[in-house]
Amino acid sequence: MTTTLEPRTRLRTPAARLLEHAEQTPNRVALREKYQGIWREITWAEYWDQVETFAHALMAFGIEKGDRVAIQSENRAEWLYTDVGSMARGAICVGLYPTNPTAEIEYLLSNSGSRVLVCEDQEQADKVLAIPPEKLPELKHIVYIEHRGVDTVDDPRLVSWDDWMAAGREHREAYPEAVRRCLDEAEPDDIVYLIYTSGTTGPPKGAMLSLGNLVFATDLICGPGALVRPAPGPKDLLVSYLPLCHIYEKVFSVLIGIGAGATVHFGESLDTLIQDLREVQPTIMQGVPRIWERIHASTMVRLASASFLKKANSAVWLAAARYIGKVKVARNGRHSPLTRVLAFLGEIFLFRALKDRAGLRRVRTAISGAAPIAPEILEFYMGVGVPIYEAYGMTENTAIATANPPGNVKLGTVGTPYEGTEVELDPDTGEILTRHGAVFKGYWNMPEATARTLTPDGWLRTGDVGVWVDGTHLKIIDRLKDIIITSGGKNISPSEIENTLKASPYIKEAIVIGDRRKYLTALIGIDYEVVSEWAQRKGIPHTTYRDLSEKPEVVALVEKAVKETNEKFARVEQIKAFRLITKELDHEDGELTATQKVKRQIIEERFADLIADMYGEA
Repeated sequence: MTTTLEPRTRLRTPAARLLEHAEQTPNRVALREKYQGIWREITWAEYWDQVETFAHALMAFGIEKGDRVAIQSENRAEWLYTDVGSMARGAICVGLYPTNPTAEIEYLLSNSGSRVLVCEDQEQADKVLAIPPEKLPELKHIVYIEHRGVDTVDDPRLVSWDDWMAAGREHREAYPEAVRRCLDEAEPDDIVYLIYTSGTTGPPKGAMLSLGNLVFATDLICGPGALVRPAPGPKDLLVSYLPLCHIYEKVFSVLIGIGAGATVHFGESLDTLIQDLREVQPTIMQGVPRIWERIHASTMVRLASASFLKKANSAVWLAAARYIGKVKVARNGRHSPLTRVLAFLGEIFLFRALKDRAGLRRVRTAISGAAPIAPEILEFYMGVGVPIYEAYGMTENTAIATANPPGNVKLGTVGTPYEGTEVELDPDTGEILTRHGAVFKGYWNMPEATARTLTPDGWLRTGDVGVWVDGTHLKIIDRLKDIIITSGGKNISPSEIENTLKASPYIKEAIVIGDRRKYLTALIGIDYEVVSEWAQRKGIPHTTYRDLSEKPEVVALVEKAVKETNEKFARVEQIKAFRLITKELDHEDGELTATQKVKRQIIEERFADLIADMYGEA
């Protein structure tokens, strides 16, 4: 007697959904990649073909389920082939930032035990080749995408992308069903990503995200209750430019791109981002505060240097935009009859041109996340007609927590919990706790850190302090570890003050100091491009960043921004003194994380003399 088993239902992972697109709409455009000024189209069938071939190559080179595959590259199509191809095989993808120096690469590859590293070019290959092989005993293959400068290097681990994929095609011919069998055998608890935290207070930790986490997140953000309304779909256009090793960009380029069937675009480089945005005019736009602040700053500087008539016109309509933004904030993101008329006229006389130049003309949903943003910046975008919403999440919950839904926006908050998620505040510390199907499985080989972060009943301790506004919307106060307690016992959130300072187009970095001290001070870094253009208009000669930051006129310019900021805060929260730092903060110098977050302890040590001077301790 024989028993017939029912066919197993395939888990709808991004890899499985990609196969569905390739079978159902093979000729629809999935990706566009810009090369030498021309956008090259990649269909869903071509996308799946590359992913499947990469997965077969992993098999051909002996990579088993659960092995780690690392990639270090700028955003490009090959990143997605590696990412989703590893997923299709059942391997774990580990993303490295292109800016990671050699020491960090050694730590990440060693900690993860990666067996394969896909690197973009000679610059990235040189970093790993500088590490003695005996320090990375598990690393067996280094796959390089671009040949120039690498082909002549003698290292048995090196294999070109072309040869790697050729091996994949041979394996596929011999075992045509092997990858689809892997898709059929995928389980929700299979780990698919190791995403390393930024490491602001210690060595980065590898957060383990599972297939079940991705399926939950994809269903949520691509469903009818999603932040983007109507839900994302095949007509949507996205530009991939934030680092793909961060969960924030993965949500858009992988989860929304594949989950909704949207078209993802890769520009030539970050330097061409604005031009790429202008050409694509995306319908959904993701950004961190630094991006939104930069677009705002460049817009203000450009208008300030326009002709008299254009400057007069922009002054009128920027005033109207400020009024529109404030009214929309007061009405939870909705227009009044008057602002609707002003918005219509503003679109004709200024707003459309501004948005077109910034690449935001067709945006139907813009999202700011990953860090707090100044309310003034959000008001600007809302005023000129860019529907921007602040959202909150982190690597450890697959970027799923809260968002300001359209029609129910409260400025200064990160919105309400997503449907199907739980958000609570610790009654003693105010720490935000989240629980849902996208909460991670723990930190790679760090059980103690996992136990500190995940409670036995599944709550994630985020490390962020929050409060409820009107019982519905969550407001982030600060990171628990960053709260300043003055010598007078006052608890102060530095990030709110810092973000208000950075609303000035002239300020790029602001670090508030004051823990266990009598008053607050700040270290401030100027935005060199913006301030340099301002200085040229004023006839102020300068050469380097340091030279410009030491000009008395620049100090006075920043002092005005500090005074304007102080007017918005209580006396105990005001900046009593500031100093301009004389260099741009840099990841490779250890002052910023790969995600451009300030390492406060390093900054305070590196600029201890400036801090001592502000407190009369020098």
